[in-house]
Amino acid sequence: MAQSTLGGASPPILWDRIVRVSHWGIVIVILANEVFTKGGSALHVWFGWGGLVLLLLRMAWGVIGSPEARFSAFPPNPLAALGHIKQLFVGKPRSYGSHNPAGAMMAYALWACIAFMVATGLSMSGPNPFAVAEREAIVESGDWSKLVQTSDSGEGDTEEEGSGWVKDAHEIVANLILLLVALHIGGVIVESVMMRHNLVPAMLVGRRKTKAVRNAKPQ
Repeated sequence: MAQSTLGGASPPILWDRIVRVSHWGIVIVILANEVFTKGGSALHVWFGWGGLVLLLLRMAWGVIGSPEARFSAFPPNPLAALGHIKQLFVGKPRSYGSHNPAGAMMAYALWACIAFMVATGLSMSGPNPFAVAEREAIVESGDWSKLVQTSDSGEGDTEEEGSGWVKDAHEIVANLILLLVALHIGGVIVESVMMRHNLVPAMLVGRRKTKAVRNAKPQ
């Protein structure tokens, strides 16, 4: 697939609606749960469920979606990712119709971290957001009798004993996601400058505004 765009040529349609919706939806989930919601709260759990739905949608679309969105268009290849970064800094980058190899590695890393976050989050809070909200309501009301009954049955102790390392892992991966997001943003800026095209519009409206792409080779 040739990906060369020059002069006044119409910029290519790069990302379809499913890719864009899942991408920005996951951005909202990460931002909300890292900044605006309290860990363990009902809203936090609901956002976690939303992240799971968006992740599953993107995984399904990676199999049956548009050619640019399929996993086969950007297989994980660490050596190719390093090679692409080197090409960027020597001024001879190759243009890709889908994620470049470095972007592909970042996407897979983020997806893996998000899946781990959802799994550990659900293991701590349980799969029922309504139960989380109910426990919060009991605490806020000051009537802890139901919580005491739960503790007497031994359920609370078992949950606390098993969730200590899970909570630590959950928090570590949350911080790792923030680091990956920062690297992702930095990579977008570098590639936009080095390849003379703005990658952001492609994820916002589906079209990439290109000034000139040089040294493009068929994919």
